[in-house]
Amino acid sequence: MSITLPPLPWARDALAPTLSEETIDYHYGKHHAAYVTKLNGLIAGTDWESRPVDDIMMNCPMGGMFNNAAQIWNHTFYWNSLSPQGGGEPSGPIAEAITRDFGSFDNFKKEFNTVAATHFGSGWAWVVKDGEGKLKIVGTHDAGNPLRDGSGTPIITADVWEHAYYIDYRNARPSYLEAFWNIVNWDFANANYSA
Repeated sequence: MSITLPPLPWARDALAPTLSEETIDYHYGKHHAAYVTKLNGLIAGTDWESRPVDDIMMNCPMGGMFNNAAQIWNHTFYWNSLSPQGGGEPSGPIAEAITRDFGSFDNFKKEFNTVAATHFGSGWAWVVKDGEGKLKIVGTHDAGNPLRDGSGTPIITADVWEHAYYIDYRNARPSYLEAFWNIVNWDFANANYSA
């Protein structure tokens, strides 16, 4: 059994102008696809070959196999964190949790954008739910994943590797992060928070 590239949850041009079709073509069609190809090469002929991506990510040794499995998982989660019908202020349980844990949606956005914008190098900014149900914002480096490192259950994520935004925003990561809020998938966030 080989790992396959999961389909996008929307058309490649669906997030424009926030994220252009060209960005999606490169980010999904080149970067995400390359992680799938590399992982398949690493697991071929091993005991890992018949295991799903999440199992590999959670249990394999740190190094190349983890990096590629986690990047497949992280990117798939990121695509689902975005929606052409997303954006605006959240509603439902996630909105209540944001107000409870951050005081306001504006405070929450400010803290998230600070963590994401000041993250040095490649990585991810995550909203996670801890063991008591409290929301936290955490950053992970490179292929880091909050499930693997035990920092919480992912709710949404923003990819802060330069390939996520460079075509559309060049080196202006803060501009990408401001635009990110126009396409956040709050339905996905609510489903993850309530799970």
